[in-house]
Amino acid sequence: MRAIRVHRFGDPAELRLETIDPPVPGPGEALVRVHAAGVNPVDTYIRSGAYARLPTLPYTPGFDGAGRIEAVGPGIEDLAPGDRVYIAGLGAEVRPGTYAELVAAPRGTLHRLPDRLSFAQGAGIGVPYITAAHALFGLAHLRPLDTVLVHGASGGVGLACVQFARAFGATVIGTAGSPEGRDLVRQHGAHHVVDHRTDGYARQIAAFTPRGGVDVIVEMLANVNLARDLELLAPGGRLVIVGSRGSIEINPRLIMAKDARVTGTLLWNVSADEHARWHALVSAGLQTGTLTPVVGREFPLEGAADAHRAVLEPGARGKIVLVP
Repeated sequence: MRAIRVHRFGDPAELRLETIDPPVPGPGEALVRVHAAGVNPVDTYIRSGAYARLPTLPYTPGFDGAGRIEAVGPGIEDLAPGDRVYIAGLGAEVRPGTYAELVAAPRGTLHRLPDRLSFAQGAGIGVPYITAAHALFGLAHLRPLDTVLVHGASGGVGLACVQFARAFGATVIGTAGSPEGRDLVRQHGAHHVVDHRTDGYARQIAAFTPRGGVDVIVEMLANVNLARDLELLAPGGRLVIVGSRGSIEINPRLIMAKDARVTGTLLWNVSADEHARWHALVSAGLQTGTLTPVVGREFPLEGAADAHRAVLEPGARGKIVLVP
């Protein structure tokens, strides 16, 4: 079968399309024919060798995917060949990663994909929606009537946050750097949408917060925005850092004066119990239509290097996926 392999950490050119032996499902595993694989920023950090946890070389990237069951191993009785599933593999071993035509996936990483969703949409569920659920509900303790700022709302995690927060009864402010991105954020539930590339965007956000600031901020690029975020927080506000690509100088007094809480998250740190809880929440939203993954761009499997470049470019509009 065809799969992307990385033999040394480095730039996107290290993503090589090769032919390898297909996996055989073991006890508690199912063999899945991958119809789409999700590309996440974390995939690029791992590939470059800059991440805290690195796989043994060579490896096939990819945590998220969607496809059909081809075979099941011993011990799986509730899935059968032909079933549509999405794969959310973070924290469990999927052999190889989802940038491949076939994977052997433990039962705990497999979730039924509603018929209303395409395989490409299914590949955009795992990392983005679990990250969003954990950030908003596990860390920020989102409450109805809160005002939520999603800073960088047009990407996969950002749109998931917008959908969750809107459905939960919050007032949602989203930022995006392109007209197309802002339209997308508005379409998916944001009450107010701001261009974060303009000098006066913070004043616009302040005008939408009559109670003196934003209750919850989910930040996708902390090394650029964190200092300004602290000024926008309301007293008792909560800020969750989902993404950062460098360092930044901040004034801690802004946190002290507001009794604010600033935290960060990596999905590696989410417990198995929390994963199960967030997947139950995501599953309910997918079934009812509250949550709808958005696919921005599709690349062929051999275009994995281009996909890794694209996922880090500004102006995101939904999820980037590979189609084997």
